[in-house]
Amino acid sequence: MKFAPLPVKDAEGALLAHSLKLDGRALKKGRRLSAEDIALIASAGIREIVVAKLDAGDLHEDAAADRLARAADGGNIRRDPAFTGRVNLFAREAGVFTVDKASVDAVNRIDPAITFATLENFTSVDKGRMVATAKIIPFAVAEKLVEEAETTVLDAVMIAPYRARRVGLVATELEHLKPSVMDKTRRITEERLAASGSEIISELRVEHEAAAVAMAMLQFRDMGAEMIIAFGASAIVDRLDVIPSAIDSAGGEVIHFGMPVDPGNLLLLADLDGIPVIGAPGCARSPKENGFDWVLNRLIADLPVTVHDITGLGVGGLLMEIGTRPQPREKKRETVQRKRKVAGVQLAGGRSRRMGAVNKLLAEIGGKPLVRIATETALASGLSGVTVVTGHMHEDVERALSGLDVTFTHNPDYGEGIASTIRCGIRAVPSDADAALVLLSDMPGLTEDMIDLIIAAYDPGNGKTIVVPTVAGKRGNPVLWDRRYFPDLLRLEGDIGARHLIARHADQVAEVEIGEAARLDVDTPEALAAAGGSAAPGRDL
Repeated sequence: MKFAPLPVKDAEGALLAHSLKLDGRALKKGRRLSAEDIALIASAGIREIVVAKLDAGDLHEDAAADRLARAADGGNIRRDPAFTGRVNLFAREAGVFTVDKASVDAVNRIDPAITFATLENFTSVDKGRMVATAKIIPFAVAEKLVEEAETTVLDAVMIAPYRARRVGLVATELEHLKPSVMDKTRRITEERLAASGSEIISELRVEHEAAAVAMAMLQFRDMGAEMIIAFGASAIVDRLDVIPSAIDSAGGEVIHFGMPVDPGNLLLLADLDGIPVIGAPGCARSPKENGFDWVLNRLIADLPVTVHDITGLGVGGLLMEIGTRPQPREKKRETVQRKRKVAGVQLAGGRSRRMGAVNKLLAEIGGKPLVRIATETALASGLSGVTVVTGHMHEDVERALSGLDVTFTHNPDYGEGIASTIRCGIRAVPSDADAALVLLSDMPGLTEDMIDLIIAAYDPGNGKTIVVPTVAGKRGNPVLWDRRYFPDLLRLEGDIGARHLIARHADQVAEVEIGEAARLDVDTPEALAAAGGSAAPGRDL
């Protein structure tokens, strides 16, 4: 492939090296120039452009990326169509993502033009989650290199799908352990199992002694349980403790006790007549990710978990700081902690169907469009910047915001529902932002002070990574999301928001009471009239 300046008249069929904006139309870099393109460029008075021409044996970036992605697909993977030399790969089913690290490393060392990136090996994924991306960096690459890459990365990534299991839950009782704690443990375990469709067939609460636990395990075996999870009222501390002794008494085999994952050190893995048995560590009573999740998810996905597998989890196995460990560095960090950046994502792409013939975002209150009221409020707050996501009637919305210091990003798929608009906005969040506040454009009661209260409640150092405003205890909008949740937000689909994510991460939620403004939006003509507004002339659908 060769880059060179060419007279415009001679550039037909070549690839445009740099994007051009002409007469309101954009020609993207990498575009193969047609006769129509050449005429448009020439009409703009441009006489010479830089283009790329493929050599014999070169393969266009899209074709190369598609071949690389196809070769890597080892099963249960969905591929997006190639675009600008990239193909994204997604999980077809919920399960555990597996990757051959050696193959991926090798393919990335063939040539700088060829790249392949993935999630961590054994990541638990929901259906639809992006798991890998194949990217060709230049506009074309030698086909012989692509052929080598195909062989190198063959079947390197796959999803091991979850298989719904019938799970027996054994819980031992001691005087110090409250029934409410045991009830919560069951609920959290049910939530962990829900992603795979697995269910607890029964819970047996027994005395904290080996004979009682062994009898419960054998009872579950006879009931047809496909997995047994045992929670001791006291953590397993030794190979001869109650739960491992119970497994021996029941005729089972302890595979391994202990794992180099923190939290999760005190996990026990065993087998009882072909049924996996997990002696759960105390951290499994919490919904936060820990070593128990890693073992549980692999077993549900029919992936083997051997002693070698468990003892190989040390690198990456430190999931959190240990509270009892002296940490003088934390105090120093607190005194010099930088101000966190929270970016605003203003959703302004919907069709507002409930308003009838009126686009509510362009309806006016006090002579000012709703979308401008919302955006000016966001700009007056402590947000580091505001990105407005447009969709329906995007040119009118942009005109309504003329003169404001915002960044626009257009969502061409706005008809799919609010999820597509959220995805578009999250993709546009600046890389230096720590979090994003997702704002609606039809909440005229929201003030900059309320937004600042939400930002002030954001405290990831103390586990408050989602901030939700409330009115009389009922949750509303806008919602602040730490960057760690961006991958989840990018997987949203349809016309629903992200309430299920808030429920999933309940322990990370901070609530801020801001009053009626949290739930006051303008969705109907009656609501618009009640807010003192009216449809602006010429703003109908």
